[in-house]
Amino acid sequence: MMTRRNLLLGGAGMALALSPLLRALSAAAPAEPHFELSLSEAEWKARLSPEQYQVLRRAGTERAFSSPLLHEKRVGRFLCAGCALPLFASSTKYDSGTGWPSFWAPLEQGVGTTEDRSFGMLRVGVHCRRCGGHLGHVFDDGPPPTGKRYCMNGVALTFSPAKS
Repeated sequence: MMTRRNLLLGGAGMALALSPLLRALSAAAPAEPHFELSLSEAEWKARLSPEQYQVLRRAGTERAFSSPLLHEKRVGRFLCAGCALPLFASSTKYDSGTGWPSFWAPLEQGVGTTEDRSFGMLRVGVHCRRCGGHLGHVFDDGPPPTGKRYCMNGVALTFSPAKS
């Protein structure tokens, strides 16, 4: 006969029996990513504007059509606002009509990607390879030759014009 006591004892016994397996699984869980540039939250707050901090360190999104970089047409490179790593060449920038600076390809060794399941949807988040700062997202609706749209927050970037 199943009593509450038997059920509780059985559950406790099962938990005890599974605890080594659960410990092994949690030990095998991926560690927090390590980036070349790691600063404390206080150091990031001192380095970045409040808007940059919200986007780069808290994965926020700037208001569409608010970035001056949306209309940047000069030849040069777009850098991470957190660590100045070159991320995108101006030759890959295009007007996607979305309200955020968009590129069809990053510079080699510039960005990394992660799975982003926020807001109940699956997207590919883009971050700076050096400091881990959140830049935006990449989508499969861009122009040739890659078919990608790297939709970046302008506040997460700075622009460095080419030297003439």
